[in-house]
Amino acid sequence: MKILSRDKRGLIEAAIGKRPCDLVIKNASIVNVFTGEIYNGHIGIYAGFIAHISTAIDNQDILDIEGKQYYDAKGKHVIPGLIDSHIHIESTLMTPRNFAKEVIPYGTTTVVTDPHEIANVHGIRGVKYMHDSSEDLPMRQYVLAPSCVPAVLGFENAGTEFFAEEIEEMLDLDRVLGLGEVMDFIGVVENSDRMVSILEKAEKRGSFIQGHAPFLSGRMLSAYLCGGATTCHESRTPKEARDKLRNGMYVDARESSISKDVTEIVKGVKDFRYLENLTLCTDDREADEILKSGHMNDVVRTAIKAGLHPIDAIKAATLNSAREIGVTNLGAIAPGYVADLVVLEDLEDVKVKAVIFEGELVAENGTLLKSIEDKKYDIELENSVHVDNLSLEDFKLKAPIENGKIKVNVIRYEGQRSSSTKIVEEVVDVKDGYVSLEDNDDLRFVIVINRHGKLDTKAIGLVRGFGIDKGTLGSTISHDSHNLTIVYKDINEAFKVAEDLISIGGGISCAIDGEIKEHIQLEVAGLMTTKDASEIAVVAEKMKEILRGMGLNEIKNPLLRIVTLALPVIPEGKMSDLGLINVNKKEIVNIFKN
Repeated sequence: MKILSRDKRGLIEAAIGKRPCDLVIKNASIVNVFTGEIYNGHIGIYAGFIAHISTAIDNQDILDIEGKQYYDAKGKHVIPGLIDSHIHIESTLMTPRNFAKEVIPYGTTTVVTDPHEIANVHGIRGVKYMHDSSEDLPMRQYVLAPSCVPAVLGFENAGTEFFAEEIEEMLDLDRVLGLGEVMDFIGVVENSDRMVSILEKAEKRGSFIQGHAPFLSGRMLSAYLCGGATTCHESRTPKEARDKLRNGMYVDARESSISKDVTEIVKGVKDFRYLENLTLCTDDREADEILKSGHMNDVVRTAIKAGLHPIDAIKAATLNSAREIGVTNLGAIAPGYVADLVVLEDLEDVKVKAVIFEGELVAENGTLLKSIEDKKYDIELENSVHVDNLSLEDFKLKAPIENGKIKVNVIRYEGQRSSSTKIVEEVVDVKDGYVSLEDNDDLRFVIVINRHGKLDTKAIGLVRGFGIDKGTLGSTISHDSHNLTIVYKDINEAFKVAEDLISIGGGISCAIDGEIKEHIQLEVAGLMTTKDASEIAVVAEKMKEILRGMGLNEIKNPLLRIVTLALPVIPEGKMSDLGLINVNKKEIVNIFKN
């Protein structure tokens, strides 16, 4: 796929010198991601594309390029615009337009977004909202058709279900270039009808297919790759990254607000001779972290600090990512390539001086120069939290015995820094027919309540090692079905948190000592808000401090701790509105042992 010029003839004439360029970047220290060289020169841009580059290499003189406008880089490094190879914009808590306002000044000119978060709430309407609301921006937001809504069919209930027919409808949208992360890896390797038909639809169109293959290796990885996915952002260890690169897979090294994987991945692969299949992404990065640390420039910086050569790190966030998604004239500084460029104050610190998108200066010195209109959409005004007739009884875990002790299956986290879990056997007390956690400090109840208004399904399980030692935490951000999930010991607090989230139209809420302590209102699909990043950051930081006080003090970002508890594609044990899921065996497990 190529991004097409709106004036092909004019571009050719500008390249040969028959007409002036629209913009000439003078005195640039150009980073060539094809050869790994850095050399001085001028860059001529016409109608949003690079027309010609005049350089001082191989004993050539730098010849002037005629232009209508000039930008003097003053010897600073110029690199291609940064590309986020995998992101869920919903996880920034911002709408697409507000997201653009924040990341463009950091040098991000293209993102590949999978809107499966909002798709699980609003279906195709949600995908179209993410697509339509990202039109006419001074950045490129490519959209993917969510492949797994819900993530694992039959084991959770979301707001809708996608099959091959829905995928085909979404693939017809203008900026949808492929299939979103194929999370149901068990369905792929077991040839489930739904996954095979969806993959075939995408492959027949020649579409990009994004993958999701946590911990897969050996024959499982081979089978998954034969299914058609070509990428994975779920690598966490050096060995996992090496295995996938050796098998021709693109590894999207992730530096999100939840998972910080870039350093370990770089350690594992930096000595490979070729790194064309290494890319960089944020996946889930919140607004406050973007404001404090940056966006893709921060991910590149992290890769450099981990030992990756600066040009290799830049290539991983530019040319490699463009090739991954099949866009053949993006991600490099060369004639015929889109003129997305970033001027850096410092190459290794990746400090951004200026950002050029399609040949236009859109940001400089951290300030957005191109205005973004604040458009409104009906879907932003809808309350998506539909839960009726809750009572205290709903939060009690009914046992099959009246009193005594009973064996139970428990979700156990490996630590606060990990989203991976095990299903382990424990013994708990039963009093008056209900499980009691009075004498068990670390064990907590977890309830998942369907909030989409179509089914009255809910399930209660037990979780150890979640991290809170007091209070109750609830969220409507609950990957990926985004049902109402609450972790608690006190049923009265859990009830209050549920009522709070219902009343505000979704978000994150916590209670301590029987009272609501704080909440973040996310009125757009229970996932995002129309507020800008600075407003979000203030309340998010306040909530994080409270959560640290509740015990979540070993992780940098405690806000999203709860969101992966109900994600039945990350091994081993997760909760859904249908019960406890064994992810590896793809089965619902009884809480009580026989």
